Amino acid sequence: MLFGDVTLAARIEQAEAQFIAACSEAAAGRRGDRAGFVVPIAGGVASYAEPGSPLNKVAGLGFAGRPEPADLDAIEQAYAARGAPVQIELSSLADPAVLELLAERGYRLVSFENVLGRALGDGVEPVEAPGVEVRPSGDDEFGAWLEVVVEASLHPDTQGVPWLEEFPREVLENAERDAAGLVRRYLAELHGAPAGGGSMRIAGGIAQLTGAGTAPAYRRRGIQSVLLSARLADAAAAGCDVAVITVQPGSKSQQNAQRRGFGLLYTRAVLASGPV
Repeated sequence: MLFGDVTLAARIEQAEAQFIAACSEAAAGRRGDRAGFVVPIAGGVASYAEPGSPLNKVAGLGFAGRPEPADLDAIEQAYAARGAPVQIELSSLADPAVLELLAERGYRLVSFENVLGRALGDGVEPVEAPGVEVRPSGDDEFGAWLEVVVEASLHPDTQGVPWLEEFPREVLENAERDAAGLVRRYLAELHGAPAGGGSMRIAGGIAQLTGAGTAPAYRRRGIQSVLLSARLADAAAAGCDVAVITVQPGSKSQQNAQRRGFGLLYTRAVLASGPV
């Protein structure tokens, strides 16, 4: 079982911060303006893409020193100018001084998410399910991939703790488009019909499983297990030593991942200042 220590958490959080920053920059390119921002802060990044976006967050803090109060002042003012709350995702393995500073500034705990991981050095066991085929998805079928992934996100499983936020279709579609050039996409078909999709980003030996979903009509057919297996096999072939996935505590996604050898590495506390 992979052990989540501070060194591993720092690698994962750096990869996450870089991914959020790249997606936010892609959003700026799509919009053709500079209404958003990406600002480095104490080893992490503060990102704002557009109103209501899941990319509007601070990620990666706590592994490169404590932020300066003046830097937090500037970040808070930037979000306030756009009518957005400040949302910080802070690892439980981050420097405790960061949490102390945020508490002093009135940040409150609003949610948790779990970061799961598994080592890839020993290979990946293949998984099959009747009628299910998973394959890399190219640009020629991006529309089909986007439709099934967004449809799955709009109808999440109800097991476990729900996500803090719900996003409308247009916002989810924009976020997936912004990430599209940064990830490997996978389409799952059931008897030839698009039924699910997922994605993966490889950075610094880490395979980030950046999302997966099954359309409601096709659930409980083993699609998620096959999607997970395919991505893990590709990650191992690419030389990654660890795969990570972010899930809600007690969710079906966590259950599926743990069945495939993932274990809890650490938890992120979601902290907020201003209305959420």
